[in-house]
Amino acid sequence: MPALFSRYATPFVTGLFLVSLLSGIALFFHWGPGALHPMHEWLSMVLIVPFVLHLQRNWRAFANYFKRPPMAIALALSLIAALAFFVPGASGKGRVAPPQFALAHRILGATVAEIAPALALSPEALSARLSAAGIAPSDPSASLLDLAAPAGKTEADLARALIGAPSGT
Repeated sequence: MPALFSRYATPFVTGLFLVSLLSGIALFFHWGPGALHPMHEWLSMVLIVPFVLHLQRNWRAFANYFKRPPMAIALALSLIAALAFFVPGASGKGRVAPPQFALAHRILGATVAEIAPALALSPEALSARLSAAGIAPSDPSASLLDLAAPAGKTEADLARALIGAPSGT
């Protein structure tokens, strides 16, 4: 059994690294379907197993890297690059949401009267739709998000109610 793992460790490291690389690039540029994010996360986790097997198989050669400065320099720079993401304000304004999410959040921050015309509904009809979804539109000056919060509804629940989709779709 160890010989089998040994034989496939490097090919799996290569294959899963390429999947992680390409899906990571697609995620960075916001390309592709929604399945990319879970695929990237899960297959990156799976990559750990062949990586450990690859290290085990090539341990002597790997350990030799620690005898020279390039490994220490590379590890230090990698750590600094990773830590930079945890420093407040280091990456500009912080994380910027994709424009479709920013638009949806802005819409959900509007009132029933402001959103109803965009949905080709009267404010009364939209209020009835929200009530049917368990969101009581009691305050006309409240944002949709403020109306959903006391009902324990998420942004996804609110979006479903706005488009008239049944719960859970």
